[in-house]
Amino acid sequence: MTEAYDSKNKLLLDAELGEIGEIMHLAKSGRLIVKLNAQGAGIKPGELLVDAAGRRVGKIVELLGPVSAPYASVIPMTDRTARLAGAKVFAGGQARPPRPKQQEKGRRRR
Repeated sequence: MTEAYDSKNKLLLDAELGEIGEIMHLAKSGRLIVKLNAQGAGIKPGELLVDAAGRRVGKIVELLGPVSAPYASVIPMTDRTARLAGAKVFAGGQARPPRPKQQEKGRRRR
């Protein structure tokens, strides 16, 4: 996916990307539950979701339910989760992989 930014450095969504689902509700665990549509069926855990304005909504942790009608469990990247119910979401690319741990200075491992 190519990314483009407008003058205010907001991520612009590609026209071919399209909507992948809709946020249903906030679960008791604190995760967002997203009902995926036909375009969202190919999405994988670890991908980021953005809203229509290009702001990050969250990261997909796991896929739930039957293959014919999948749902996604998403860790929110915002604290305004109550407003997100009913919002359309779009794929926003892969999350960065975790950085490798660096060895502490002054200590040698043997």
